[in-house]
Amino acid sequence: MDIHEYQAKQLLSKFGVVVPPGEVVYQTHEAENIVSWLNEEKIIVKAQVHAGGRGKAGGVKLCKNNEEVVETVDKMIGMKIVTPQTSEEGKTVRRVYLEKGYEIEKELYFCITVDRETGGNTIITSKKGGVNIEEVAEKNPEEIHKLKISPGGDLLTHHARTIAYNLGLTGVAAKKAQKNILGIYKAFTSLDAALIEVNPFAVVKGGDVIVLDCKASFDDNALYRQRQVAEMKDENEYDPLELEAARHDLNYVKLDGNIGLMVNGAGLSMSTMDIIKYYGGEAANFMDVAGAATPTRVAAAFKLIYKDPDVKGILINIFGGMMRCNDIAQGLVDASKEVGLDKPLVVRLEGTNVEMGMDILKNSGFPIKPVETMEQAAQDIVNLVKEKK
Repeated sequence: MDIHEYQAKQLLSKFGVVVPPGEVVYQTHEAENIVSWLNEEKIIVKAQVHAGGRGKAGGVKLCKNNEEVVETVDKMIGMKIVTPQTSEEGKTVRRVYLEKGYEIEKELYFCITVDRETGGNTIITSKKGGVNIEEVAEKNPEEIHKLKISPGGDLLTHHARTIAYNLGLTGVAAKKAQKNILGIYKAFTSLDAALIEVNPFAVVKGGDVIVLDCKASFDDNALYRQRQVAEMKDENEYDPLELEAARHDLNYVKLDGNIGLMVNGAGLSMSTMDIIKYYGGEAANFMDVAGAATPTRVAAAFKLIYKDPDVKGILINIFGGMMRCNDIAQGLVDASKEVGLDKPLVVRLEGTNVEMGMDILKNSGFPIKPVETMEQAAQDIVNLVKEKK
């Protein structure tokens, strides 16, 4: 789960990390009170959307007086932000963050992420902050430093000193950076974060080291014990179909293709996406209905996929172990009655009660095509979608 920049800074401040004073506003008139409270010569106005590259898209503005702040907030709320990390439609700005502006002396990069290879955490740093870190890694890989923390290990003071040294910091600035680094790592582990990225991690005039921008993502599976984080979820930033899937406890991710998939198990789901691609198709989603599914839950999953206007055909590929094939088939027939099935639907079932399931599908009265193999299912749905074009 992702959260907004201002929310990430609120969380970090609780761990002693230095962040700029600021406040979020939802309406223009609120900005006047915040400007008076901040009482700063320079105020940064930042659009709060879950996407990088806001500055280039007009989502970050430096203002030098109160009138300019209010005018900028008025223009920014409701605007569409389009960046490389959004769709072509962009994202609507519903809230903006006002914070103190600083004279920056150095822009650095600091990131903590879960290391999939070791099971521990990796800290990534660079002296070249404030820019696209992927470009730095590609053009100047020697500027990227990594420190791996073993599973169950902690970030110690000597680690923080090494990081500060790699960032080119000395003296008071290095000590202040070390304190922030230790605080960020404590927040990362305490809050079950998957990523905390600070860019820029800045040295400002006067010698302070401050988190000027922050992105944070959290492990969905740990949100049950992180209530303060879970409550920060902004549903406006998520695809409506993904939100509906979450309410039915379904694992769903929207993709760019036109063939909707409903599969059980992450491995089988990935294999199904691969074979669809092999035969010339593109998956419109990742959908894993793993676990014991009732006809009602299968119907909910099917209707969710069917709602997607990009879906021109649907492939069901399920191995019925705990999930009985007759239950799956009945759920699909019930859902077809509700939606008035008019899209190609290919179903491959295998496992418990598969014969009963196939009979239910064949006698449903709907244009459902049961098949026996995964390969045949992929070929058939790709061909049916091409024919429909």
